[in-house]
Formats: sequence, structure tokens, C-alpha cells
Amino acid sequence: MTTPLPRTDRRTLLKAGAAMAAPLFVHSSLGPARAWGADGAAPASERIRMAAIGTGGKGRHNVGALLACGDVDFVGVADVDAAHRDQAAAEIQTKTGKAPEVVTGDYRQLLDRNDVDAVVISTPDHWHALASVHAAQAGKDIYCEKPLANSIGEGRAICEAVAKHQRILQTGSHERSNPNVRRACELVRSGALGTVREVRINMPTEQEHHQRVANYGTAPAPTEPPAGLDYDMWQGPAATVPYIADRVHFWWRFVLAYGGGEMTDRGAHIIDIAQLALDRDATGPTKIYAVGNRPQNGLYDAFMDYVFINEYADGLKMIGVDEGPRGVRFIGDKGSLFVHVHGGQLEAEPESVLALPGSVEEGPLGRTENHHRNFLDAVKSREQPFAPPEAGHRTATICHLNNIAMRLGRPLQWDPKSERFENDDEANALVMPEMRKPYQFG
Repeated sequence: MTTPLPRTDRRTLLKAGAAMAAPLFVHSSLGPARAWGADGAAPASERIRMAAIGTGGKGRHNVGALLACGDVDFVGVADVDAAHRDQAAAEIQTKTGKAPEVVTGDYRQLLDRNDVDAVVISTPDHWHALASVHAAQAGKDIYCEKPLANSIGEGRAICEAVAKHQRILQTGSHERSNPNVRRACELVRSGALGTVREVRINMPTEQEHHQRVANYGTAPAPTEPPAGLDYDMWQGPAATVPYIADRVHFWWRFVLAYGGGEMTDRGAHIIDIAQLALDRDATGPTKIYAVGNRPQNGLYDAFMDYVFINEYADGLKMIGVDEGPRGVRFIGDKGSLFVHVHGGQLEAEPESVLALPGSVEEGPLGRTENHHRNFLDAVKSREQPFAPPEAGHRTATICHLNNIAMRLGRPLQWDPKSERFENDDEANALVMPEMRKPYQFG
């Protein structure tokens, strides 16, 4: 069980924060992707041929959302769990009248195909980097679920691979495609709130699945993996551990080797909105303060109870807690604006902020029908989508920085340019995890 963080500790940390403003697999022989034409863009009438990598609940949701856009065909699906991939294949056949040509446990078989233009990656977080880098090397465009990667170093590797191979990548931080969210970000950027010096992040952990993790009893004895699950490949680059069902499907997100807990699960949405509104998609904070508690049951080790303060170079502070209505509040010297997650409902003080010139329907940040549609449009136009890799990487980095600070139990100094901690070898060792052979970058 986890012991809630004492309110006195919360107050102490927040008070301290107020004072801070003073002084791949190895190389593979993959064929090129289908050429779009001399200018690199597909005619608007062309259909996009896709493959799904990871077809659990979120993976099947993404497949359905992409099919609903009307100009996608799914050539294949890959998942290390036979039950997941078979279910995804059956759903695709039901929705389209045509079964995917390839149903496999090894996603490399999909990347070897010249008739795959793009992939949607919905694996557990610890597989995002290898699958994305491998896809970029194979010349595929990529929709990758959030957080972009399960470590800072892996996120940077994705950005570099996408740039090198001139691919389109959309991070699955879909909240930033919500028209209300984009309107809110435009209001903040326009100065409607005056000078914003503080941002409040509310990431409560009160839902049933959070409480199950926090109050989990003694870890059960390991068992043999189900016959249809390739458990070694499921573990991928992470260290091998005996199979326990409650650390795999869905629950992996609360094991730091595979995910980042609520800090990355919802933080990749809420902190992402703050980054967009503050126009900081290419940078991040420099001072990291975070304290928290995590379960002591021998199974889950993600932080369920936390307070964090992240300070940017210009003194702006982002303060997060594990309570309150889920969302982000921007506090300026002329007013405040709260964005609810999920849904994008806006609340402003004074209310007149919401009546300022501009609209939810259109604005300088652009609008899209939905996040998946924005990805497909970017694939065709070769323009950057709303959540490009650098933005996804920088948001995920903030989440990882807070987790690292809590793991080490001390404040940290971070350089967003070099992406290194200042004079802290122990912290820098956590920037990039050791990857188990053969699940390594080539």
C-alpha cells in the first residue's frame, strides 16, 4: 500500500517553490516506403495504407478512429498477444468487409512491406521508441501514442530518426487538437490573462484503477505466460522478470520499467496543453522539484501521490498536485483560465476573457476535425501535424524529469538544450535506460 503524502509536506514544497523565483532491433534490410511523388506529397484523393503495431484496447480504438476518417485501409496488424491481434483483425473485417492481409506477432513483417505507408503504434510505452525508430528507418509515417517514449533519451532518438528519414510523426496527445483547447492556448498567447507566471496542473489519482494500484496487496506468485503471448518480446528492452498477469496488459503503466504512472499517462495530456499555450514546444523547465510516494507491494512502483514544481528559465512556475478537477489553470496578472481534461471545457476569471475577439471554430493555431484526421492530412501534405515529435518529446521529458526527481528524492537542475542534468551523474544515468539485447537501437 502507499501512504498519502502528508499535507505538511505539500505545503512545505509549495512554499519552497514560491521562493525559487528569488536569486531496434539491430540493423535490418527494409524496403523503401511507397513514393508519394516528386514533391513528396500524395494526391488528396489517395487512400493511406496503414498497419497497426499494438492492438490492445487503445490500439483498437486508434484503428477505429483512423478507419472512421474514411481514407485509410489497414494492410496488417501486429501484436505479441495473439488474442489482441486476432480481435483487431476481426474488427477491421467487420468494419470494412476486408480482413488485413498480414496478422503477425512481429511488427517487422509489416515494415518490410512496400504497400504500408504509415503505422499507428499503440504498444506499452517502453516499446514506443524502438517501434517508432524502426518505422522511420523503414520509411513509414507514424502515429505514436503518448507519451512519445518511456525515457528522455529514447524520445530524442525518435526525434532524430524522424528528422533523418523525413517522416511525419503525430504524438497521440489528442487534447491539443480539441478546438476549445486551441482557443484557450490562443487566449493565453495573446496576453488575455496578462503576464502568466504560474501554471497549475491537477492530476488526481482517485479513480478506481488508481486505487487498485495504490491498495494492491502482496504480489502474487509468478505463473507461466498464456500460450498466445510472446512474453519475452512483450518485455522487449526492459529487464526480464517472471510473468505476473497484473503487471502486463493495462497495468504495465504503473511499473516504471514499462510506463510512468499517472505522471505520463495523464501528464502527457495536461502538461502538453501548458507547453502549447506557453509556446514552449521546443524547450522545458530548468529547475525540477518533486516529492511523492509509491506503492510498496513489490509489483507497482509508479508514483501515485505527488507534488511537483517545475521552474522555467524566465521564472515561470508549473505546479502540479494529485488532486482537484483534472486539468490546467493559467494564472496571469489580469485573470486566470482553467482548461478541463478531458472535454476541454473552459472557465475564466473574469468570465469576459472568454468573450474576447476570436472563436473556437478558427484561430491562428489552426483547427482540425480530430487528432487522427490531422495526422492523415499531414501525411498527404507533408506539413507538420499538431503534435510533432519535438513537442511530444518535450512534454514527455517534463513527466520523466518529475519521476526522476521523485526517484532520487532531491531537486534537480536541468539543461533543456543539452538535455542533461547539471553535475549529477546519478540523474544523468536515468536519462537513457539500459536496453536488453537484442532490443536495442542499431
